[in-house]
Amino acid sequence: MTMKKLRILMVSPEVAPFKKVGGLADVVAALSKALAVLGHDVRILMPRYTELRGFEGSEPLERPLIVRLGGHEAYGRLWRQPLPGSKVDCYCIEHNQYFGAPSVYVGPTGNEKDNGQRFTFLSRAAIDFCEQLDWIPDVVHCHDWACGLTPVYLNTTEAGRPIGRAASVFTIHNLEHHGWFHRSLLRFSGLPESVFRSDGLESMGELNMLKGGLYHATKITTVSPTYAAEVQTPDGGCGLNALLRFRASDLIGVLNGVDLDEWNPETDPLIPQPFSADNMQGKAAAKAALQKAYGLAVNPSVPLFTVVSRLANQKGLDLLAAIADRLMADMHIQVAVLGTGEPTLEHAFHGLTARYPGRFGSYIGFNNELAHLTIAGADCFLMPSRFEPCGLGQMYSMIYGTVPIVRATGGLIDTVKQFEEDRVLGNGFVFHHPTANALYYTIGWACATYYDHQAKFKKLRQNGMSGNYSWDASARKYEAIYDWAIDSRLAAFR
Repeated sequence: MTMKKLRILMVSPEVAPFKKVGGLADVVAALSKALAVLGHDVRILMPRYTELRGFEGSEPLERPLIVRLGGHEAYGRLWRQPLPGSKVDCYCIEHNQYFGAPSVYVGPTGNEKDNGQRFTFLSRAAIDFCEQLDWIPDVVHCHDWACGLTPVYLNTTEAGRPIGRAASVFTIHNLEHHGWFHRSLLRFSGLPESVFRSDGLESMGELNMLKGGLYHATKITTVSPTYAAEVQTPDGGCGLNALLRFRASDLIGVLNGVDLDEWNPETDPLIPQPFSADNMQGKAAAKAALQKAYGLAVNPSVPLFTVVSRLANQKGLDLLAAIADRLMADMHIQVAVLGTGEPTLEHAFHGLTARYPGRFGSYIGFNNELAHLTIAGADCFLMPSRFEPCGLGQMYSMIYGTVPIVRATGGLIDTVKQFEEDRVLGNGFVFHHPTANALYYTIGWACATYYDHQAKFKKLRQNGMSGNYSWDASARKYEAIYDWAIDSRLAAFR
């Protein structure tokens, strides 16, 4: 384990609480804070979109950032803001052409193809940011495809410069998203033509940012051990399984943790009253408030199943929509869904809310306060994902004494252990096949346990609440990975 204070640059398209689309933003923020607690000098670089939460009062740095692209220079303005509750500085780069919109993955023109230039600018800015501040990191930690070109720059145009000695770690948060663009982006980037090949950026005649990052990074991580194995298979590799098997000796799965400053029922200001495993009165209050918020009948005795998720088939929520009428007909339960996403699923859940007033509720959109309440007040939390790199919802739910129902995939199976009725072991309900029937019968099992075996259901809650979901252990694993990456990088220069 390293005793050296490391300089670590995190590069990410989103960081909580400033800008969040999904769990990636939470992970970058929480890991950065955990590493800073361990004594490391951690800085974050992200875009400055037109709408950032909690960035009020920040001031720009005096000097503009000069970003050296292919044949030209672009100028951005840097803003600095401490990450709440930490000593980590988050730097946001402002450039209206690329980031002058509130959206993360669609820029000012509304054209996703512009993402090639937008995130090439971010990837290159990570290099020039370090050199301009005269702060050369030991490790550049890149998150997902939007930062995929940064390791390529380190290995090519920067190879003879001080920044070129920095190791790179690339974390796959979701292999499904690649970043495909026309090969002409190479000229814009300033990268050499030699990197446009099958063991680099080229993929079926196009430039693939994710593939480039995976080939060029010193080390690669995924956000759970099971997902590290799954991405090396044809079913889970999204076309990159052969590459990831080739890089298997440099690939490791590290389970995400949870930011317990934000997700803690004993201190959470977004729920009606605090509670703990020893005193669950606050959970009963949260359940009543949750039922009111979704227009459900206020009834402490009926089991309440909830969803907080992007509404997508990847999340298995089409399975829930397919069986919802059966659930309402066959079981005395309530369901509440919070999320936004695919229009067909939004329409389906909106229709179910209309058909079953008082029993089925939905909120189409995202609301952080309601998300906390929806997790805290529920009896069971549904995550029937077809694949799930890590998942945070199931961990949030267990912290709040809400029993998860998950499919056996990725980080879900790494964190949720099957309920064993005879010994009352486990912390949730797990099913294996991504079918509507499998989900239906697992919900039925949870419902029967709730009604017929209350002591066992209570023990399930306690098992979940007693787990360790902090970032402490995972941050120390990343310390070891950084040391490993640094050693590998320095060996290449000997």
